[in-house]
Amino acid sequence: MLAPFACQPSASRGRLFPEGMSSFRSPFQRDRDRIIHSSAFRRLKHKTQVFVEHEGDYYRTRLTHSIEVAQVARTIAGVLGLNTDLAEAVALAHDLGHTPFGHTGEDALARLMAPYGGFDHNAQALRIVTRLERHYADFDGLNLTWETLEGIAKHNGPVIGPNADAKHAHDPDDLPYALAEVNAAWDLELDTHASAEAQVAAIADDVAYSHHDLHDGLRSGLFTEEDLMELPVSGPAFEEVDRLYPGLEKMRRRHEALRRVFGRMVEDVIAVAQNRLAAAQPQSVDDIRQMGTTIIRFSKPLYQELKAVRSFLFHRMYRAPTVMEVRAQVTRVVDDLFPLFLKEPGLLPQEWRADVEAAADETQLARVVADYVAGMTDRFAIQEHARLMGVEPVVRAG
Repeated sequence: MLAPFACQPSASRGRLFPEGMSSFRSPFQRDRDRIIHSSAFRRLKHKTQVFVEHEGDYYRTRLTHSIEVAQVARTIAGVLGLNTDLAEAVALAHDLGHTPFGHTGEDALARLMAPYGGFDHNAQALRIVTRLERHYADFDGLNLTWETLEGIAKHNGPVIGPNADAKHAHDPDDLPYALAEVNAAWDLELDTHASAEAQVAAIADDVAYSHHDLHDGLRSGLFTEEDLMELPVSGPAFEEVDRLYPGLEKMRRRHEALRRVFGRMVEDVIAVAQNRLAAAQPQSVDDIRQMGTTIIRFSKPLYQELKAVRSFLFHRMYRAPTVMEVRAQVTRVVDDLFPLFLKEPGLLPQEWRADVEAAADETQLARVVADYVAGMTDRFAIQEHARLMGVEPVVRAG
């Protein structure tokens, strides 16, 4: 039984291109399955989370990250009586629009695309699922339900209006073009919050990366367990493990401590959501959308502690000299490829020629080039850069 404020499959607003109902899957299950079987989802296997794809097999990629986010989202959604399939669908789709080389690639492409409407990975995810996946006979994209599209667009909160968070807010007259196109075709109500399921996917993203970046940072040697014992959240977790399992082997100790960090975050989110839902008594998903604030969030004490952890990660991991060196190298890849394809679009693969020919001006052509470059994996971008520029690969495995 779903809670009254959950997204009910039978009440879905449907799809932009009407389809018959499946005899054995709900609309949100079909969305999840289409995302999993998409080309863009498969490419996440070789796209960066923090470390570039060549740097090791154990580090998270966008694919493994998305799977972890989906697992957390299903857990939280299930406890709260929400639609687990919708939460999972949004979680699995939330990173589809990422470029090669993670936020480094996105920063470079956003700078290069500034004269042509900019670049935003959330908006690009919408472009992928509504336009760029081209496998179905009756439509471009995946023809996802309105609720899933809404979740992709607004899982971080309203995009416009007074309730939009400053980090994610846009001028209504200056939306990322990919978002504006989808919203013009089907109003996503960008000034309201998303469903509780989409909010769960957003907090699950925070839980997953806060947990696994600690794992990956330790494995990379950028910091040590002793460093983490000085931090809130992780410090008490290590102390508990040492008390319960004195002398535990290093890798088991690490895992036991960090799974406690993970557990504390999930339990905190669930407890806060249960309290807020009990106080607000929403009776429909639209009550959630109109609340003017997120219903799914960390408690204030844990949020403050996690800010300290994220500050540590920013300085010791995301801006570590070795990471910054690779960031500079892979930025060169995007900086070289984008203008090359814009000047010589004939270099794009044959299946992109129709889009090139349909481009009416340089802005439209730049957007085709951005679609192609954004879809590249780390490995392919590095290989193509070396081939087309006649240089050695900017980074090599091992």
